[in-house]
Amino acid sequence: MSSLSHLLAEHPMYWVQTYGYWAVFFFVAIESSGIPAPGEAALVSVAAFAGVTHQLDIFWIVAAAAGGAVVGDNLGYLAGRRLGFPMLLRHGRKIGLTDGRLKLGQYLFGRYGGAIVFFGRFVAVLRAAAAVLAGVNCMPWRRFLAFNAAGGIAWASVFGFGAYAFGGAMLHKSGKIGLVFLVLAAVLLVAGFFVIRRQESRLIARAELALPGPLRAEA
Repeated sequence: MSSLSHLLAEHPMYWVQTYGYWAVFFFVAIESSGIPAPGEAALVSVAAFAGVTHQLDIFWIVAAAAGGAVVGDNLGYLAGRRLGFPMLLRHGRKIGLTDGRLKLGQYLFGRYGGAIVFFGRFVAVLRAAAAVLAGVNCMPWRRFLAFNAAGGIAWASVFGFGAYAFGGAMLHKSGKIGLVFLVLAAVLLVAGFFVIRRQESRLIARAELALPGPLRAEA
């Protein structure tokens, strides 16, 4: 996958001439659905190329990236909701995911899912996983869509217009920016994991009060 990202960065003309805006839409949508793909590399390299040659409209590039983010995330959400959640209901206990822990996941996503979906768009790993996690934890679709669309538009605008304005320098800056977000996300995830482990019983009790009854697909 790294070689594909390198090819995108080094030879944007091929992708522009062959697929144009669809290249951006396709790679972003694939990455957003949960399948590793160089979505951000496609956006940044094509936007940087457009800034130098003016052969493509940057507004359509950003729109293609935002559209790919929304479409791909919804596919990932659907996979998590229709396949991931039922699978965890049937087999979750085999890996320690009891009904209480599954309900806790729904409870936490009900409270913090919006932030995870929005800011996850800026983090390489979460960009490919946030939508699936939202589906698995049964985040209400309309709420997911609102934060998903807002995050996709914000991300596409920051990296698209940034690459258009700063050209090749943004190819390197985007990697550093992504690394900063990745480190921050890792720190927060580790801290959150230990907090949840220490307070698990109390948090599960809260989840039971907030979501009484059996586990359900509509949270």
